[in-house]
Amino acid sequence: MSPHPPSRRTPFAARDVAAIAALGIATAATLHLMGQPWWCAVGDLSPWAGEVNSTHNSQHLADPYTLTHMLHGFAFYALLWALARERLTQRHRFFVAMGVEAAWEVFENTDFVIGRYREATISLDYFGDSILNSMGDIAACAVGYGLAMTMPVWASVATFAGVEILLLLWIRDSLLLNIIMLLRPVDAIKTWQMGG
Repeated sequence: MSPHPPSRRTPFAARDVAAIAALGIATAATLHLMGQPWWCAVGDLSPWAGEVNSTHNSQHLADPYTLTHMLHGFAFYALLWALARERLTQRHRFFVAMGVEAAWEVFENTDFVIGRYREATISLDYFGDSILNSMGDIAACAVGYGLAMTMPVWASVATFAGVEILLLLWIRDSLLLNIIMLLRPVDAIKTWQMGG
């Protein structure tokens, strides 16, 4: 027998979906007010952009960097489990993770961060994300969080490492390299990323 009758569980599920939808709408509206385009400014309607060194990067629903946002979900799950599992329910930790990811999407599209990406990383033509791309990134974070929540710890660690290695081989970048280059750029890394 379930500890909670179905009638008590359903409204919470509907309210949760509504809360996440409201977060997405608020994030999209904020990005719109900041001047970010809804979709690729070039007009390509493809949902996927595979070339990171192009004007299409971060302009479509998904691109290789979408995988780094999935890893955000893994990292947020681990951090919130370690720091807040005694104080917050799983549901509330998920909302915190989604709120942090949405806040990052807004911050990532400020002039300060866009300039930092262009100055310190290989993203020389980066002008911010399209709103659709930001929504895709938030969804990817939710997927990563959900995977981390259901996988054994060893599988989560292996998945995180595997995706990092895949990105390094594929686009010469990854979540960890991205963080390093934003916080403390290393010329040798940038030279390698640019094919040198």
